[in-house]
Amino acid sequence: MPQPNGSFSINAEAPDESADSKALLQDGRVPPQCCSARLNLALLMFLGFSVVYGLRVNLSVAMVAMVNATDPSVDRNTSAAPACPLPAGSGNSSGAPQQPDGTPQYPWDSETQGWLLGAFFFGYLCTQIPGGYLAGHYGGSRFLGVGVLGTAALTLLTPLAAGWGSRWLFALRALEGFGEGVTYPSMMAMWTRWAPPLERSRLMTLSGSGGSFGAFVALPLTGFICEKLGWPAVFYLCGGAGCLWSIFWFAFVSDDPHTHRRISEEERDYIVTSIGAQGTGHGWSLPLLSMVLSVPLWAIIFTQMCSNWTFYTLLTSLPTYMNDVLHFDLQSNGFLSALPYLGNLLMSLLAGVAADFLMERKVFSTTTVRKAFTFTGLLLPALFLVLVSYVGCDHALIVTFLTLSTSSGGISSAGVFINQIDIAPRYAGFLLGITNTFGTIPGIMAPIVTGHFTEDRSLDGWRTVFWVAAGINVGGAVFYTVFGSGRIQPWANTEENRAEPERTRARTATR
Repeated sequence: MPQPNGSFSINAEAPDESADSKALLQDGRVPPQCCSARLNLALLMFLGFSVVYGLRVNLSVAMVAMVNATDPSVDRNTSAAPACPLPAGSGNSSGAPQQPDGTPQYPWDSETQGWLLGAFFFGYLCTQIPGGYLAGHYGGSRFLGVGVLGTAALTLLTPLAAGWGSRWLFALRALEGFGEGVTYPSMMAMWTRWAPPLERSRLMTLSGSGGSFGAFVALPLTGFICEKLGWPAVFYLCGGAGCLWSIFWFAFVSDDPHTHRRISEEERDYIVTSIGAQGTGHGWSLPLLSMVLSVPLWAIIFTQMCSNWTFYTLLTSLPTYMNDVLHFDLQSNGFLSALPYLGNLLMSLLAGVAADFLMERKVFSTTTVRKAFTFTGLLLPALFLVLVSYVGCDHALIVTFLTLSTSSGGISSAGVFINQIDIAPRYAGFLLGITNTFGTIPGIMAPIVTGHFTEDRSLDGWRTVFWVAAGINVGGAVFYTVFGSGRIQPWANTEENRAEPERTRARTATR
């Protein structure tokens, strides 16, 4: 309902949906998204997270080229089960990838590689919560921009650190994670001020799906660059792309519609009116105890941890699986490792549009939509991972099921992964910092656990990896279905919104 000051509040009624946003839609006063400031912001975020994931996954493919597979100190264990035969075709080889003469290689065993692949996430853990808190208070644009720029600049130093030794490379990757940790909480804090309630799913899935696009581009491109220019060029080019993106970000982005220099008055009024009081930054104090005791928040935390275990297992270890078990050459390895993320990108975008459609048409409540998309987006990937475990060395089926697993995981992007802004819009950046901190733990543990199970490069070891990931996914799907919610929590209401029912009752009593 309208507030006394003439503004609208998305908290004026108990149900999940915003009646005010629906009224705006019915009156035909919704500015089109095409060429709008909010869509331009989503596209810039999309490109930014494409760069971010390129910086994150380039080591996964480059590792295959960086390691000297002929060194006798590397992986001395023998396989406990027969390795898969070479796939048919002249483009495949089980030998070490060819690179330009003079390209350095290192004697890192599977355990060392696992630690290096997980190093990024040690730093990534540290800045999620502080980044979300500060972005929610000051605005997220500067934190997101500096996070990408800092990570890109550090990436340029990767060849130097690798030459100094694995410990130096571990430290550098941890620093990269430290810089990048603020990016996703900053994105959520910005959408708190920019995304109308009934456009959240598609705007946020569009911006967040840049990660899948970045993985899709970076994985095959990394393999190609490694073979043509040598693996050091990968880090120079990726780092340069991040620095270039930051120039456009700082030139064209503002924290909120009020300060944007090129937004139309119509669009600014629509965004501010539909979001209401929840579009303002939170103060220095936070309802921490209420957050700790919030069951819907813990449902998000636990479910994102479960989903991320599978995601990070494949993100960091799939190139190794393609090389050690399926024996694809480096360029084929990169393309086939990237293929699942193209499917994930398309599925994420479709899920965002479908989720908003279901809520706009009042087919389902926000809670039902979030639960349905989350359950489906966790259960299907688990099913396909189990199927991978039982197709032996059938290269075509393995690639198909791995692609379907990661692709179907994109459905959950319109579920649990944007649920923070449903239950507490004003604190969404800080909450994403919390949930991403817990959700990053699998990014640390999954590569290490995978390295432990696959030391002998056997099919049995990889079968265990896939079964563990599938079981964790199913557990998350069930937990969120029972305990998740799409309602704004009482502790997340602003003082203005809490006072409104009292004012309404007072006016009624006076009459």
